[in-house]
Amino acid sequence: MDTAKDIMTTDVFFATPEMEIVQAAKLMLDKGINGMPVINADKKLVGILCQSDLVAQQKKLPIPTLFTFLDGIFQLTSGPQMEKQVKKIAALCVGDAMTPDPITVAPDTGIETVAALMVDNRFHTIPVVAGDSVVGIIGKADVLRTLLPNGGAIGG
Repeated sequence: MDTAKDIMTTDVFFATPEMEIVQAAKLMLDKGINGMPVINADKKLVGILCQSDLVAQQKKLPIPTLFTFLDGIFQLTSGPQMEKQVKKIAALCVGDAMTPDPITVAPDTGIETVAALMVDNRFHTIPVVAGDSVVGIIGKADVLRTLLPNGGAIGG
């Protein structure tokens, strides 16, 4: 049975919470990656930044629907959800746009588990962590390659 360490990419590009969004977007586009782990100064994983987090910046802010009832004003959208959307849309640095405390897998996690996490949670990128260190990253393309003979290698 294949495991995360068999399919993960070990040449991982990292972002820091202080990195500017434009710099992170350029890195993702230049390297052809969908997401990257976000690490702090101690090299500890604090989040993950995916292209979908950056695309959220192009989203228009929904105007909350208000209604009055018995001289009171009620908001139909939730406060915390609205705050989260505003923070992502207005983000200038990775720390404001990233998803904090991402789901991770260990190097010995089976591919079936990785695939289930991706499908069930709509993840495109999952960090592989050993101890306190990010040792790799798995994207959907890495999982897809397992369906091809020789892992999709050319000339095999």
